[in-house]
Amino acid sequence: MPDFLLPDLGEGLDEAEVVSWRVKPGDRVAVDQVIAEVETAKAVVEVPVPYAGTVAALHAEPGSVVSVGQPLITVTADEPAAAFREPGVVTPSGDQDSGSVLVGYGTDLLAGTVSPRVRRSRRRGAASTALTDAPPADVPRPRPAGPAAPAPATADRPGRVAVISPIVRKEAKDAGLDLTALTGTGPAGVISRRDVRRAIAEHTTRPQRPVPAFTLDVGSPDADAGARVTERRIPLRGARRAAADKLSRSRREIPEATVWVDVDATGLVETRRALNAADAARPVSLLALLARFAVLGLRRYPELNARIEQDEIIVPERVNLGFAAQTDHGLVVPVVHDAHRLTTRDLSARLAERTAAARERRLAPADLADGTFTVNNYGIFGVDGSAAIINHPEVAILGMGRVMDRPWVVDSELAVRKISELTLSFDHRACDGGTAGGFLRYVADCIESPATALGDM
Repeated sequence: MPDFLLPDLGEGLDEAEVVSWRVKPGDRVAVDQVIAEVETAKAVVEVPVPYAGTVAALHAEPGSVVSVGQPLITVTADEPAAAFREPGVVTPSGDQDSGSVLVGYGTDLLAGTVSPRVRRSRRRGAASTALTDAPPADVPRPRPAGPAAPAPATADRPGRVAVISPIVRKEAKDAGLDLTALTGTGPAGVISRRDVRRAIAEHTTRPQRPVPAFTLDVGSPDADAGARVTERRIPLRGARRAAADKLSRSRREIPEATVWVDVDATGLVETRRALNAADAARPVSLLALLARFAVLGLRRYPELNARIEQDEIIVPERVNLGFAAQTDHGLVVPVVHDAHRLTTRDLSARLAERTAAARERRLAPADLADGTFTVNNYGIFGVDGSAAIINHPEVAILGMGRVMDRPWVVDSELAVRKISELTLSFDHRACDGGTAGGFLRYVADCIESPATALGDM
């Protein structure tokens, strides 16, 4: 009766939240049948099972978080054991081959242990334990003078806390939990994030000491004197937590600066209207035009299409264009790969496809990876400007505010024009103000003379 453990889903992800089950105990499953949908920090992923047989047990409820290497489902297999033709490709038995490649899902994991990445973590933890428990080699071990000293605590004895991830330790510390009081449900008794979160939930649901009612006084005789202040807690999971982690890292590591300029977008609005009238079946969005001009600008200023690794600036030849997409489950940044190879209409279509997939939670992890530059149309929120946070590990992000009627001087005459604000946040390690200002001015010129910039569509 093999346990199918949550596989390594790639992109450095160490856990996933169960969104829904496609099977229930007693159901028959075939090799590669999708058994569940899980949400990682990147996207919602369908998980196939590498066994054929009968579902004996589900090990997680929808909404619960499962760490990589922990049991997801138990299947009573039709045939004895799983075999492998090559690393990462599961061949359950005989002629019945699994076509699904689960990253890091090797023979040990199917046998009921953990993925190679988790095994590496364990080896590091074991080495750390050995260094902690053993005396230095050059220090002689004292002979016991009396009764034998108690044996050092291990994972099987009280006092030794088996925790793979420092993130789990930090979460427990922030919640005021004593790890020695918890029982790990992970492999070999490892305390996982799920164990910590279960303990936090149990703590918050225990009866609390009565708290005096807070009186709401707003200076009005109609105010409810006995009103109690309430609060709503929203877990940072999935896309929300991924965005929070990445933006926090950006603020910690990137010395960013921001430049901005007001532009006359009257010609841009007119050009877009003409393009859509000429081919209504393939409309062009304002974001697509901004993205097109950004790609053209990156040809002239490639330092902004880069990332920093240690003491080097890496400038790829391709432009993988990310764009901010607001969804019901948080902010995500889908990526249009090789955007420099697309026409304006093709780029607009790809942006629309990615936006729809993001809102319907159909994006694969690969659709959110390897971006080199990001654009953002925050004008859709009715705001004029924003100093956006750079999408780490990129070095720049370009934004456009709302297009609105404003007085503007044209040929020494005052006129009402369509005006917008462009902002560019950039990593000052990758370039200086001259490069950033030159790029922004070039994009602004494209917006003010779009027909010239677009050329042959």
